[in-house]
Amino acid sequence: AILPFKKKFFYSTRKYIQNIGKQTHGKHILINCKEVGRKPPTFTDASVIATELLDSGYEFDQGSIIYNRFRSVISYKTDAKPLFSLDTVASSENMGIYDDIDADVLRNYQEFALVNIIYFGLKESTTSEQSARMTAMDSASKNASEMIDKLTLTFNRTRQAVITKELIEIISGAAAL
Repeated sequence: AILPFKKKFFYSTRKYIQNIGKQTHGKHILINCKEVGRKPPTFTDASVIATELLDSGYEFDQGSIIYNRFRSVISYKTDAKPLFSLDTVASSENMGIYDDIDADVLRNYQEFALVNIIYFGLKESTTSEQSARMTAMDSASKNASEMIDKLTLTFNRTRQAVITKELIEIISGAAAL
């Protein structure tokens, strides 16, 4: 999951991707979560990520979480969900319909919404990754089966050629007598 906030990025990816990200966008990386992606994501993981993001002190109006959305076992789509800062949510036009919302309640709602969006992105990306792995393993199994069939056919043809050659030699030797 990558969250762009005015040329700042939040990375939550695997270690080898993080190394590439450091090389290409090192000065733009805000947070790096190394443990995410080793095990199936949990709501606690998303909570930790959201807390680190909110506690980083980085100010943003809006951004988006970019993730791979699962479509089918053989297909996924890169998608984005918007994220808004507390100030943006508080100053939106539709907030007027809620009369008595305390700043604490709004802050708690924003934190919970952020955790939910991050958790959704993590789960969708993990599902897409798992389906890609399943597809790759299925293709590898089919390719291995085809290779075994071809090698078996080649082996049988070679063995048959050797047997035929020996029979020809025996028959030629018997005919010479």
